[in-house]
Amino acid sequence: MEILRVEHLTKTYQQGETTIAALNDVSFSVEKGEFVAVIGPSGSGKSTLLHIIGGVDKPTSGKVFIDDVDIFKLKESSLAIFRRRQVGLIYQFYNLIPVLTVEENVTLPLLLDGRKVDEDQLGDVLTTLNLNDRLGHLPNQLSGGQQQRVSISRALITRPAIVLADEPTGNLDSQSTAEIVELLSLSNQKYKQTLIMVTHNERIALQADRIIAIVDGKISRDEVIRK
Repeated sequence: MEILRVEHLTKTYQQGETTIAALNDVSFSVEKGEFVAVIGPSGSGKSTLLHIIGGVDKPTSGKVFIDDVDIFKLKESSLAIFRRRQVGLIYQFYNLIPVLTVEENVTLPLLLDGRKVDEDQLGDVLTTLNLNDRLGHLPNQLSGGQQQRVSISRALITRPAIVLADEPTGNLDSQSTAEIVELLSLSNQKYKQTLIMVTHNERIALQADRIIAIVDGKISRDEVIRK
C-alpha cells in the first residue's frame, strides 16, 4: 500500500541572475512500512527533498501526496495540523525544549493537538527507546544519544503516517550512531512505521530496505536492498 507519492518535484532558488535547481523533476513513491535511506553528497538536494515532503518547505512545482492527501493543496492552517498529526520529524540537532523534561518533550505534540496521552502507548515507546529511567531529566542532563532518543520518541508518539529523519546521527559519536540507527530500524519493524532517513553515510544507508541516491537535484539511483 502506497503511503507517499512524489510527483515531478522541482525546487529552484534565485542567486543573483543565476537560477539554482536544488531539486529537478524528482518522482518516486514509498510503500507503507518501508524504510528508505536518501543519500547524496552535501548540496545534492536530499535535505531539501525531506523538508518538502514534510511540508516544512514548498516546492517551486510538483506534488506531494501523503496517505492520498495532496499536502500543498491544504490551507496553511490545515497543513500545520496535518503535519503535526501525520509527519514525525527527527533532526540532527534534536530540537528539544530545554525547560521541559523527557516525558514533557515526548508528549508535547499530543498536548499541542489537544489529545490525551495514552499512558500505555507512551510507556511502550519509552521502553522501546530505553528512556524509562530518564523521564524526569532535562535535555542538558542527557547525552547526545539520549537526546536523540527523546527526539525519536517524540516523532513516534503521534503514530504518524510517515517519519522523516534528517541526518539523525550527524551530531553523534560512532557508538551512539550505531545505537540510533538500530533503534530507528527497530521502531520501523515494531510499529510498521514508514521511515525516510537522509544520510551522507552509505554504511548507515545499508540498514534500510531501499536506497535512493540524489546527485545535483536528480535521482541517480533507486535500489531495493531487502524486501
